[in-house]
Parts: sequence; structure tokens; C-alpha cells
Amino acid sequence: MEITERTHNSVTYLAAEGFGAGVRHGFSTRLGGVSEGMWASLNLGVSRGDDPDHVRENYRRFFAAIGVEGGRLAMTNQIHGGAVRTVTTADLKADPYDKVTYEADGLMTDLPGVALVIYSADCIPILFYDPERRVIAAVHAGWRGTAAGIATAAVARMKDVYGCRPENILAAIGPGIGPDCFETHEDVPNAMTAALSTAVLQHIKIKENGKFSVDLKGVNAMRLEQAGLDPAHIAVSQVCTACDQERFWSHRRQGTSRGSMAAAIQLA
Repeated sequence: MEITERTHNSVTYLAAEGFGAGVRHGFSTRLGGVSEGMWASLNLGVSRGDDPDHVRENYRRFFAAIGVEGGRLAMTNQIHGGAVRTVTTADLKADPYDKVTYEADGLMTDLPGVALVIYSADCIPILFYDPERRVIAAVHAGWRGTAAGIATAAVARMKDVYGCRPENILAAIGPGIGPDCFETHEDVPNAMTAALSTAVLQHIKIKENGKFSVDLKGVNAMRLEQAGLDPAHIAVSQVCTACDQERFWSHRRQGTSRGSMAAAIQLA
């Protein structure tokens, strides 16, 4: 599978070829919204200080572009952990600004018409779809979540709760910071090797300045293969959010003076 860029009514987004008509999904960019200033223009972050009416209109535009029906949303307070929550009707909200009382970095459901939404601005968004069992999931994988195994936790939870078979699951790893821009001290490589042993070293390089570059997308793709996914069922975006600030927000480059992208998925 591949991830391609698309534009609908001035809203530019990315989506995975191969997910099929049974699911609607997309990874947002910052293009095509109504927000202004440091949030310009398609800010989907509800905690960034932007005008709520602008953000609501941005969601309307983004959902219309990717074909998602609004009104039955599941969102979460992300904490850079490894928990994946099963979404039920009790978790649904109609407005992006409705309060969320739980913390998790992953969401999954088999409820048709429910849009799972996660946020990112350098961290790696991953969307899952099992066309056989009709189950979807969305996870937010920063480096801590990657080390904690949030991607494999999603696969395990889909298997345990819904009876999904890993070989049937499709996964799309969306736009996020690339290895050249993700320069770290040794704490990140240490966390990765503690979790994955020497197998992860292929995705870690030492730089001339003594720091390290880590390929978070590569690590997550490796973890998904270890969890039993067919490599042909894993699509990886090559976009680096830190390199392309005209189309994406980057926490590393912009700090807190920014908006947020979102990834959404919904069973048709």
C-alpha cells in the first residue's frame, strides 16, 4: 500500500491507497481551513487557544473532504503512553469541544459511523482497519509511545476484543517527524533498545555531533511486522512534518505557537 496526497475543496490531506470503500479516513495537513495567525489555517487542535468556531469549521471542512460524517466523534486526552481504549456509545460526542474524561493514546471500535480522531504535530499517527472483522483503530505514537509499543498494543487489543487476525489488518503510518530531523540524546535510543533489543538498531544512527537520529516510522513499521501484519499491508508516509512547515505543524520547530493536525477514521 501507499499513502498519497489528495485535495478536495481546497482541503489537502493524505490517505492510504488500499483501505477500500468500507472505511473513510485521512491525515490532515494545515491547508484549507479558516483559522488565522499562528493557527493558519486548518488547525484541528481544540487545546491550542484558537477560536472554537474556527476549529469547528475546520473539522467540518476536513470531514467533508475525507468523507467522514460528523456528529459521532471519539477523541482522547493523549499522554504519550501505550493504552488503547475500546470506544463504546458512552464515549461519543457531537462537538470537538465536548469534555473527554479519559486518557489514552489509542482508540478502537467496531461501531459504524463513529469517527476516531487523534492529534499530532511531529508524533506519528497510525490508522488501522480490519476489513474482515470490520474494526478500526487510531493511535498516536510519539517516541515514548513507540517505545511502549502503542502500535502493537492496538493490534493485540483488536485481536483480543474483536477477534481480528493480524494478517488481515491494514495499517497506515501517517506524516510525522523524519529521522534526519529527529535528533535526540541517548535516552531515546536507550528506550528503544530496552523495548526491542538490537533489532531496532537498524532504525537508529549516531551523528557526527554525538547525538542520535531515530526513524520512528521505521520502528513502528517493524513493530507491526513483528505483531504479524503483512508488510504489504503497511503503508508509510515519507513526509517529514519538521521539514515541511508550509504544509504541516512541527512541535520541534515551532514549539507551542502552532496548531495541530489530526487523523480520523470511520467505518462506512
